[in-house]
Order: sequence, then structure tokens, then C-alpha cells
Amino acid sequence: MRPGFFVTGTDTGVGKTAVACLLTSGLAASGLKVAVMKPVAAGAASTPEGLRNEDALALMACSSIEARYESVNPYCLAEPIAPHIAAADAGILIRTAAIVESFDVLRKQADCIVVEGAGGWLVPISAQETMADVARALDLPVVLVVGLRLGCLSHALLTAHAIRASGLVLAGWIGNGIDAVYARQAENLATLEHWLGLAPAAIVPHGAGAAQRAELAVQAVQALRQVARYERNLLS
Repeated sequence: MRPGFFVTGTDTGVGKTAVACLLTSGLAASGLKVAVMKPVAAGAASTPEGLRNEDALALMACSSIEARYESVNPYCLAEPIAPHIAAADAGILIRTAAIVESFDVLRKQADCIVVEGAGGWLVPISAQETMADVARALDLPVVLVVGLRLGCLSHALLTAHAIRASGLVLAGWIGNGIDAVYARQAENLATLEHWLGLAPAAIVPHGAGAAQRAELAVQAVQALRQVARYERNLLS
């Protein structure tokens, strides 16, 4: 298992990028050289340098090393739709082996890598593979971002079950406040902790400011490291 984290979510739009940036900043604050990666991104703007995805750019802004955009985001697709459909429209075949090649380039420059997936755990990237195949190939401990809203309990438990069934370590979960009002949040968080078997590494409130996010970044990294060390003696 390699040093770093693979960030997945209970669905699209639950705050994976915000949490991946939070973890990247927290790891960098501890003195590590941190690389980032968004292997597959669907939804990009045309620039003089080529297509650019805003999530990949946000991750790069938090990284503590300089890297080529193409290494960070090897598959950048124009349309904000399911990756395998966007890739087919563009005449592109997304290959996990090519993602691993880019990952290995970044790994030579960094102490650890934070990788953000696309969509949910099993979103297809081709007719043969899903993002779960990418996560297995990269062999990183997984961080599950739970978008705190009605329906997240089943989504979180199903995703955690799939992660563990894949043979990867679920290093922890982070609750992200995506709804301004989430009824019975305390009870729902207690339910998640009970069924996931892990206390949250952090809970990011809706509308959290920069200072609060910086504090949560340090807290989350410490909690995730403890679980990862216990599971695989990782990031010691």
C-alpha cells in the first residue's frame, strides 16, 4: 500500500474536492511534500493550454509540489456527464494503466499523494472498468466523503461495504455539510459512526470558513493517520 489517500464519495456533488483540498492542506502543513491527482474529470473549460477542470486546478492550488497538469489530470473530458459517456463522445478510452503511469510520475516527486475520484465509488469509466478499479490499482487507503443530507445513511453504508469488499482499507470518513439544514444531524452522525465502525475524522459544517477548515484539516489528517497506521502501518 502506498502513502496517501484516495478520496471517494457517497455520490457526485457531496464535496469530494473540498475534502481532498482539506486533506492536501493538512498533510502539507505537517511538512510533507504532497502531490494531488484527479485521474478522470468530466466537465472542463477550453483554455489556450487545452481543457482544464476546475476541481483539478483547485487541488493543484493546495499541493506543495509543482506538477504538469497532464500528470494531475490525465483524462480531462469536456462534458459534465458520466465519464464513460463523455469519453466515448470524445473518442477516448480511459485506461487504468495510463492513470497508474501518471501516478508513478507524481510519486517520484512527493512524500504522499491525495487522489480524488470521479462521482461515486462504482461510477463507470469505460465498458470494462469503474473508479473502484482505479482505486485498487493505485492501492491507497480510502477516505469516504459523506454528503450530509437525507438519504446519506444507506449511500454511506453501501459505499463502505463496497470499499471493504474490494480489499482496500477504509481509512475513515468525513461528513460534509452540503445542506444548510439537515434534520436530526446528531442522531444521523451517531448512526453512521455505529454502522461504519469508525468515528468521523472530521465534520465540515455547511459554510465553514477558511480558519475553521484549516483547523479541521489538521484534525482530519491526524485521525486518518491513526486508522491507517493501525490497519497497515501507513504514513508513519
